[in-house]
Amino acid sequence: MEINDIYSVIFKRKSIRKYDLSPLDDDDLKKIEDHIDHLTPLYSDIKIDIKIVSANDVKTKFIMKKAPHYLAMFSEVKEDYLTNVGFMLQQMDLILSSMGIGTCWQEIPNLTTKALKLSKLKFIILLAFGKPLEPLYRESISEFKRKPLQKISNFDGDEALLEPSRLAPSATNNQPWFFTGNDNIIHIYSIKPNILKSILLKRTIPIDIGIAMYHLKVAAEHFNKNFEIVFDKTSEKNGYIYYASMNLE
Repeated sequence: MEINDIYSVIFKRKSIRKYDLSPLDDDDLKKIEDHIDHLTPLYSDIKIDIKIVSANDVKTKFIMKKAPHYLAMFSEVKEDYLTNVGFMLQQMDLILSSMGIGTCWQEIPNLTTKALKLSKLKFIILLAFGKPLEPLYRESISEFKRKPLQKISNFDGDEALLEPSRLAPSATNNQPWFFTGNDNIIHIYSIKPNILKSILLKRTIPIDIGIAMYHLKVAAEHFNKNFEIVFDKTSEKNGYIYYASMNLE
């Protein structure tokens, strides 16, 4: 997959909630499995499993529509594992969208008891996918309901680097990220949630930050930046939770 193809998908991708429940053909499923095998981790020392499961393996809740397929993400539980989950599964979100396949992050549904045994690691979250029964892409960037850059950063540099992260999906469209820095270094934070959000979104905020970090990586590659993701606790900032920094050249 060419990085420029993935970059362009960011500006039109949307969550799909209505699917044709007929399964994808075997060739597409094989391509998806191949992509899973070549994902880039944020933390290479955290073990993960991603399994393709069917609608019969998923216990949906409320009035949530089913999809024909899901990526079930399992992970070793250790420091920053949820951020790693977001970083890795968002790669598949964009790849699937570039293949003409609809996707939607689903945090609420769980796996059946049988499907939970597919991995020895902890089940984390699902990404629904299949043939869409609604338009796959947004027609313009104006369709995104996102905060302006001024609300999510005090970045002193080329704002084009942050635009892909601004457009990233997040649980309940919470958009918890905040960026500081300049053209040489970008620091990635989440806004400290209030008491209610800290209860409801405690698990999803680190995943959302991982998603935004992957979009930032795609942007750096698109603009031919040499970059390194580093973790420097001296960059902690009052009122925010520090996650990582990206050194740029």
